[in-house]
Amino acid sequence: MQTHLLLRESPRALALRPTVLEEAPSGVLVFEEYADSNDRAVAKLFAPSEFEDSKWRILNSRPVFGCLGLIKVQSECFVVIVTDCVSVGRIRAGEEVYKILSVSFYSLTSSKYDDLVDIPGRDTDSDENYPEPAIEHPCSPLQKLFSIGNFYFTPDFDLTKTVQARTSVASLGVHAFDQHFLWNQFLISGLLDFRSKLDRKKQMDLDRGGFLVFAIRGYVGVETVDIDNERYDLSVISKLSCQRAGTRFNTRGIDDNGHVANFVETETVLYSDRICYSYTQIRGSVPVFWEQQGMQLVQHKIQISRGPAATLPAVKRHFDELIERYQAVCNINLLSQKETSAGELLLGNAFNTAVNQLNVSKETVRMVNFDLHAECRGGNYDNVAVLMKNIRRVLDDYSFFLMDSDDNQIICKQKGVFRTNCMDCLDRTNLVQNEISKRALLDYLYDRFRESRSNVNLEQLIALHSHLWAENGDGLSKIYAGTGALKSAFTRTGKVTFMNVLSDATRSVNRFYINTFQDKARQEIIDLLLGKLTNQAVITIYDPISDNVTRQLSQRSKEYSTRRKITIFSGSYNLNGKSFKGEVLDPWLLQHFKCGISDEPDLYVIGFQEIVELSPQQIMATDAEKRKIWEQQIESTLNSRREGKSKYTLLRSNQLVGAALIIFAKSSIVNEIRNVETAIKKTAIMGIAGNKGAVAIRMDYGETSFCFVAAHLASGHSNVNERNSDYHTINSELQFLRGKSIDSHDNVIWVSDLNYRVSLSNEETRRYANEGNIGALLENDQLIREMRHNRVFSGYKEGIITFLPTYKYDNGSDVYDTSEKQRIPGWTDRIIYRGPNLKQLQYSRAELYTSDHRPVLALFEADIVTLDKEAKGKLQKELYQSLSSIKYIASSPPDLPKRKATAPIPTVPKVPSQSSLKFSDSYVDTLIDISTDLTEFPPPSTESNKWWEDGTELPKADKTRATNMNPFIEEGFILAEKGSIKFPSSVQSDNEWTPLSPVSHQSPSVTNGTSQTKKSSPPTTNNNNVSSVIGFWNNKQ
Repeated sequence: MQTHLLLRESPRALALRPTVLEEAPSGVLVFEEYADSNDRAVAKLFAPSEFEDSKWRILNSRPVFGCLGLIKVQSECFVVIVTDCVSVGRIRAGEEVYKILSVSFYSLTSSKYDDLVDIPGRDTDSDENYPEPAIEHPCSPLQKLFSIGNFYFTPDFDLTKTVQARTSVASLGVHAFDQHFLWNQFLISGLLDFRSKLDRKKQMDLDRGGFLVFAIRGYVGVETVDIDNERYDLSVISKLSCQRAGTRFNTRGIDDNGHVANFVETETVLYSDRICYSYTQIRGSVPVFWEQQGMQLVQHKIQISRGPAATLPAVKRHFDELIERYQAVCNINLLSQKETSAGELLLGNAFNTAVNQLNVSKETVRMVNFDLHAECRGGNYDNVAVLMKNIRRVLDDYSFFLMDSDDNQIICKQKGVFRTNCMDCLDRTNLVQNEISKRALLDYLYDRFRESRSNVNLEQLIALHSHLWAENGDGLSKIYAGTGALKSAFTRTGKVTFMNVLSDATRSVNRFYINTFQDKARQEIIDLLLGKLTNQAVITIYDPISDNVTRQLSQRSKEYSTRRKITIFSGSYNLNGKSFKGEVLDPWLLQHFKCGISDEPDLYVIGFQEIVELSPQQIMATDAEKRKIWEQQIESTLNSRREGKSKYTLLRSNQLVGAALIIFAKSSIVNEIRNVETAIKKTAIMGIAGNKGAVAIRMDYGETSFCFVAAHLASGHSNVNERNSDYHTINSELQFLRGKSIDSHDNVIWVSDLNYRVSLSNEETRRYANEGNIGALLENDQLIREMRHNRVFSGYKEGIITFLPTYKYDNGSDVYDTSEKQRIPGWTDRIIYRGPNLKQLQYSRAELYTSDHRPVLALFEADIVTLDKEAKGKLQKELYQSLSSIKYIASSPPDLPKRKATAPIPTVPKVPSQSSLKFSDSYVDTLIDISTDLTEFPPPSTESNKWWEDGTELPKADKTRATNMNPFIEEGFILAEKGSIKFPSSVQSDNEWTPLSPVSHQSPSVTNGTSQTKKSSPPTTNNNNVSSVIGFWNNKQ
């Protein structure tokens, strides 16, 4: 596992070489810069004899412990090296786990950061011998993340899987990792691809060298205890999923792929030389779409961001995967069931609704609700026994995993898993999981020692178990919330004191500070490590064949992708703060059906402005009640159409004070839409107030991305520059998760009150409007002018306006403003779009009278691309195999085992002069008697003990698998005229070879396809003897 890190100055390269070559001659792994791209690197694996070390020097004074992968930061490619670690302990025999203490990042292109790497054992806070560097290493945040002490690895086994999983699927290979828990998957995937293209021997050399490190994040604790004069290793292993990883208030609930926040698989393992016991539990955020703002000190309001119908596909994916992994799931929901609990009741109800919608049996997915705060009021956590009593039967049904350590025979398997959650899945969850783990462990131990139970003291084991679970709770809490777990004192000791309560209060305050002021930066570092930031790409290992494959894949995209068209209805309506008054919405939402368009839109995208009255009290907060009323009315309009064939589901909505965006989708396509996110941007009062700004929603439909924006820009007839500024602020600063912006998407549609006016006098504008002279008004439209001069909406389009200005009317009438202000009519309400495959079918306005604006609408046709990933992978593999020019150079032939006596070897038969036959055509059954299907291999040979000489019967060849190809050479030996053997060009002269066993024999000969027996012939030393062909490498004189 230990290796030296070497450096070659020119051209710059890094190398990993085992510290002791004699023990395991695995080779040397070399990394070099790829000159044409910083998204690639060059990797080579040299045999020790091929590595010229005279040009290299040791870069790190101490041995290192392998490579976590490669990453690009600030346009430079860095190799990530584990520079220090410590052993945590042994899980089972031969399975030791190490905690990562420090990681260093070495550039492949520059030496300026070589002196800024993390030095193992250095205390930067107290050691004055290390001056502050003049520049900061660009990877220093990642270095700090790795040095916290919650990353673990092992060179001995697959740490991403439980004992039961890796015992059951051992045949999948050494690199069949569980992608949920491999935290350096983004870093190391390029090297894994490099490994997959090596021949088998080099793969084994690479693995033997321990060059590649596979890390999990979470907690691993090991304690040793003696029970009944037998040593046991007790371990608790928690693996945090990296699929939806993040900090407390930045990552909540579920995503469209079915991954939940703070998902942790925790395994309790008890191992001795005779048995191996394992018990697995999981925890994870409530699997619905919900959010929680983290700026309130006492209570954090919970918002359910999607309805049950739009949530169901993601929930189904989540539980389908859990059932596939664990067979059955019992949910233990610890949320409060009281109205006063910061929305926990709302969240718990949403969870129960989601589970009830699943079309699975109650035996497969169970639901248990236990209000831990109410049941254990006043710190009386002993009442958890009530919960344990309720789940007793399920605990017995699920059982545990048990294996005989002597012969690895599985005695029983765990047949289900408890999935526990509270709000954060930290404090309450850890307390309950500890109790479940303890009960399952005691059930096993009581059964194991039932005959000598009175003489066995299990108190020390249970105390160590509680200690490990308390440490586990603290470790997981620090990752997610920034502090240790609350209630850990009870987990550790079973008691609660006043000092424990005071300590929990202190931790709560610390959590508030960390979650409010540090979590955003922590989230960005996590996303950088996992490769989730916009424009991040895996560092691939250069391979010219792969480049050709990529080009051909692009050219043949039609073979693994499909295109289809969808329609999108887009609408914008400024409500002027007015509530819904019962007005029918058909003229707006269903107008396109009256224009001869029969296809029902796949998506309805509705933007509102001034959905609430913009009073001083409103502009600093958001009131969602009016938005919900409009959502209900829109849904009713869409789903009650008499001719309607489709039902619509609220996909997502969001609101920034007065600006709101609502998206409905056909229920039949919700399952195809992924990665739905929302973001807001305030632009009023230097970005503090939300009466002006934008709310946006993005999504992926198949492989095509969409972004929809509902904005409300600066008002005022002449404030064109302010409106331009608002647009640029929104376009550049509105950010989705992982750094995605509006411009990151294939298609963008703005449904907004952009507030651009007509630059004419009031009299002229009204006269042209009364005359219907739309062209004269458009010539003076501010937005058209600004777009023409490329000052705003560069690259965007707007459909031809054929309708009168939409602003400003007297409420409830068709008369433009007659109030004292006499505002000039204008097209403030606009729909702007861009996208290479976005086609506008309709652009119009609707006659609704709730507001002083008229709503606008546009219908779009868009191309959607859907990939068949399985077909793409298959084609990619076929292309690589067909284009591959890799020639496998065989190593020196080994000493072959002695042949057993077989039928006499024939002399060379005579064949018709007009034909030539391959040697293997007739004599394939006389080739070496070694089967290719060996499952058990003989022991290694020594000077005194050779396995082929001990009398053991050697395996036979499988004649049914014979082919017409000589397995030793590429050209083949030819039986030519007059019974002579023609040697291939690779053999210089047949005179250099002597026969291996020139003996007299008789055997069948081949004449015209029939077998004839020849008489014995005298001994001969003819070099054309067959045996000289078979063993020629052993007989060169």
